[in-house]
Amino acid sequence: MNSMKTNNYKKLITLLSIAIPLAVAILFGVKIDVTLPIFLPPIYATINGITAILLVAAVIAVKNGNIKRHEFLIKTAMVCSALFLVMYVLYHMTSDSTEFKGTGAIRTVYFFILISHIILSIAVIPLVLTTFVRGINNDIEKHRKIAKYTFPIWLYVAVTGVIVYIMINPYYIVS
Repeated sequence: MNSMKTNNYKKLITLLSIAIPLAVAILFGVKIDVTLPIFLPPIYATINGITAILLVAAVIAVKNGNIKRHEFLIKTAMVCSALFLVMYVLYHMTSDSTEFKGTGAIRTVYFFILISHIILSIAVIPLVLTTFVRGINNDIEKHRKIAKYTFPIWLYVAVTGVIVYIMINPYYIVS
């Protein structure tokens, strides 16, 4: 891959890695007085679970030499992650945040999982994008090098998204 193309991808990855978390933070401050026809948290938690399954299946596919299936599964996981993000932001723009009411050790565990999930969900953006670009540009050695970090972090974010939902679910007020 030539250096001009690489630099363009690096600039785009940097821009998206800053713009996405910034947009989410800004949109969290926007409240729309609309009642959604569906309750989104179980849907976007399910999407997180599907993302985790897709990631594991993608690793199995590549280890079995099925590069086309690996690529399809990763692209699908990326679409799922984007859908999750849109629904997550939409829910928080139209609903008040739900307070976790657990106490003691479970509260500590919940906030540890939640905070690590949030931090790593921001950190994984440039990792996923860089790994993806290296893969589609057939820079396999560099793709593998970064993928060994991207995969467990992305998987952690997907799985902990489901865990956070399960832990906060008893405290949702659905009208």
